[in-house]
Amino acid sequence: METILIIDDDIAIGASLRLLFKKKGYRGVCCSEPREAITYIEREHPKLILLDMNFTVETSGKEGLKLLNQIRGFRPELPIILITGWGTIQLAIEGMKAGASDFLTKPWDNDHLWSSVETALQITGNNSPPRSTQKNDLIVGKDPVLLDILDMISRVSQTDASVLITGESGTGKELIAETIHQNSLRHQEPFVKVNLGGISSTLFESEMFGHTRGAFTDARSDRTGRFEMADGGTIFLDEIGELEMASQVKLLRVLQDKTYEVLGSSIPRKTNVRVISATNRSLPDMVSEGTFREDLFYRINLITIRLPSLRERPGDIPLLVRHFLSNLKEIYNRPDLTISDTALQWLQQLTFPGNIRQLKNLIERSVLMSVNNQLEIEDFSAHFNSRAQASELIYKPGLMTLEEMEINMINQAMQFHKNNISQAARSLGITRHALYRRIEKYNLQYDASN
Repeated sequence: METILIIDDDIAIGASLRLLFKKKGYRGVCCSEPREAITYIEREHPKLILLDMNFTVETSGKEGLKLLNQIRGFRPELPIILITGWGTIQLAIEGMKAGASDFLTKPWDNDHLWSSVETALQITGNNSPPRSTQKNDLIVGKDPVLLDILDMISRVSQTDASVLITGESGTGKELIAETIHQNSLRHQEPFVKVNLGGISSTLFESEMFGHTRGAFTDARSDRTGRFEMADGGTIFLDEIGELEMASQVKLLRVLQDKTYEVLGSSIPRKTNVRVISATNRSLPDMVSEGTFREDLFYRINLITIRLPSLRERPGDIPLLVRHFLSNLKEIYNRPDLTISDTALQWLQQLTFPGNIRQLKNLIERSVLMSVNNQLEIEDFSAHFNSRAQASELIYKPGLMTLEEMEINMINQAMQFHKNNISQAARSLGITRHALYRRIEKYNLQYDASN
């Protein structure tokens, strides 16, 4: 049997964990104090460590953090899960910064604990499940950076590790999330998408956890929350950087404890979901600014995938164009659609601020407006230029603040799209809800009748 090392001075806890691991096919070995644990790790080769944070009457967790750093010093590849009865937010953050795989509090739920153990083993390759043939029908490209991302997807998909997908708007974060789900052991279960940028703090609990009839004034019937919808499957938390601070606290609880309460009910419910998050914002910067919780940041980014912008992978533009044209042939019943080599080369040298989404919109708009079966440069150029004039600004130092630039871009997009919120939001690479919030934030006024 492979070994899981339990470092805890509580005999009852050691016995309980040994029994759990035996049922799962592992041998649990207990060490009651740091020096004994170091000697064992140097001599043997445990697959994972469960580390208690306190070994004396002290409850600060400093002993556990010290031992964690010692172990990481000579066995950095060894997954370590921290466990304590005196858990604090800061202790969890320090442990995760030091390289711990997860942080659990006593008393624990056996299913939750084993899920954490299994995920940590799979991520480090100590217990990798057999890989299935990877499905990536949604992703187009041969750029080396993209191929590295696909390789990472193949390694993490079949784990339950939380994944944070970062990148500019329009780079395909949702497609990556769907691909991870398709290649996971949960692929036959629901994949539930949630745009957190469109949920206010007052509606957060109702949207995410559901509510019972009569929970509040307008609650005329029971409502199923997104976590319940996703149970057994994957929940995709898009635009997590837009989440208000009050809602971050509520999200952290369900991610940490794997339980939630339906609004209007006091009975805790368990949740079994794989969490994938995405943002186009810099969460580390937001953590430094105090606008994003540090403990939530470490909870959602066990694995981080950064998607490159389209300007970083121009060699993929011809592949994407042909892919979009292939789909549009069927959608618009134009089987003879082609594109000339000169038009393809012209598209490849353009800069697309809106990334893949902007390229796709340009191709579709050009197909709709052109009567020719072979698309040439002129079929694209007019649409690209008008779009660029409406959505691009040149930064000149000292002339405009970031806030003024954002207001300027919103005004130009709304003017160009005749105050159509959906079209303006799409051209800016954000959601309708995100645009509404910015309009409200800057107190902008537009005539809806236009």
